[in-house]
Amino acid sequence: MKVYLVGSGPGDPELLTVKAKRLLETADIVLYDHLASPDALRLAEKAEKIYVGKRRDEHSFPQEEIGEMLIAQWQTHKRVVRLKGGDPYVFGRGGEECEAMARAGVPFEVVPGISSAVGAAAYAGIPLTHRDYSSCVAFVTGHEPEAIDWSKVAHVDTIAIFMGAFQFPELAKALIAAGRSADTPAAAVTWATRPEQSTVVGTISSLAEAKIEPPAMIYIGGVAQLTRELNWHEQLPLHGLRIAITRARHSALELAGQLTALGAQVLEYSTIEIAPPSSYAALDEAIAKLETYDWLIFTSVNAVEAFAARLRQSSRDLRNLRARLCTVGPATRRALEQMHLKVDVVPAEYVAESLVKALESFPMQGKRVLIPRAAVARDTVPSALRELGAEVEIAEAYRTIVPASGPAPEADWVTFTSSSTVKNFIALNEPNTISRYKTASIGPITSETLRLHGIEPTVEANPHTTQGLIDAILKHHCPQGTAR
Repeated sequence: MKVYLVGSGPGDPELLTVKAKRLLETADIVLYDHLASPDALRLAEKAEKIYVGKRRDEHSFPQEEIGEMLIAQWQTHKRVVRLKGGDPYVFGRGGEECEAMARAGVPFEVVPGISSAVGAAAYAGIPLTHRDYSSCVAFVTGHEPEAIDWSKVAHVDTIAIFMGAFQFPELAKALIAAGRSADTPAAAVTWATRPEQSTVVGTISSLAEAKIEPPAMIYIGGVAQLTRELNWHEQLPLHGLRIAITRARHSALELAGQLTALGAQVLEYSTIEIAPPSSYAALDEAIAKLETYDWLIFTSVNAVEAFAARLRQSSRDLRNLRARLCTVGPATRRALEQMHLKVDVVPAEYVAESLVKALESFPMQGKRVLIPRAAVARDTVPSALRELGAEVEIAEAYRTIVPASGPAPEADWVTFTSSSTVKNFIALNEPNTISRYKTASIGPITSETLRLHGIEPTVEANPHTTQGLIDAILKHHCPQGTAR
């Protein structure tokens, strides 16, 4: 066993290296810093997590003690990861920790991460080198300005300053005193690569008078002015918006990923938890006579997954399936296609009423229909199919329950993808909490539930899909249209 010093990059979880991801997923113990990516920590689901971070005037452990902790954790013969923000060897004190382990004979490996200097510059549109402006770069710590020989640093084309938010007025005086013009372009990038990233651009003198929020990277030199033209990250259409997602976490990944790619800060607030049914008896009985059904209807991905899991545990398999398949929505269709099954019917609109209309063109008299679904669901489809002469069986495949999520987070928007998410959100929060948000509804049934609670949805998806939900939010903020 060895200890791994892993850089988690500047914040965007997708900037984590493949190797870092693998190590976190297999770690037993993770010692992490203040600026280590929360999304990176989530990868270490099974690990014990120990906070050893440092903030201004707040050190959880002295540096020497952190080295001793790494040695002690290695002696447990467990997989130990030391997770750091940015890169361990660029103002991350990784060298000091490796020296401590080397002296103790502890084997270690350093997994580089994207340095904050590089990540912030890329996301803020500040090329560190440029033929017209810069052929050399200096990385400087702003933590101890008096320790820097500014006469050697001041005239480097591009200066990247770490940890200089609080001390920048002093740093600016030192640069100017060393001969750098007060009118030299300068930029400060706060919370770089994250949805809340913000950039202040000006000159050395104007930036010294501005309030720079930490954590920030500060850039001095001609390249800093290019952020006005090249800052692509803060031009994303949903940049800076906080959007709460109420789906169960495992089913919210697609929505969260797309919103994040558009610049939003996604806040997970699950109002639904998927639980096993109160009894598998009905579903097991249906699977035991799978070949007798003419139609299988799935109205959610959860239903497909629950059905497939129970089928795997039975003595039957897909060779017993002779039924036509019908799904509501493209995500449910894709779930079946991943089982190498072709879907016969997907309604034009992704609501129960449209499903019934789509099935009316098929002879249903005497046909046997199986609907695996949640314990509590609308009876629109079963009732309509029975009126068409079908024999309908409903098999409870899963339950939706209210998780212990606590109060809703501060956000600009909250998305609702079913009536249950609305009802559970209201049950989890104080009266009128929902009125603080803009609300995005996935379809008319969900919108009607919102109205029953006195809330007119800000937007409603059309079509009634995840992509439709995203498009509705985009249209609200960018009515003239925007590229996705």
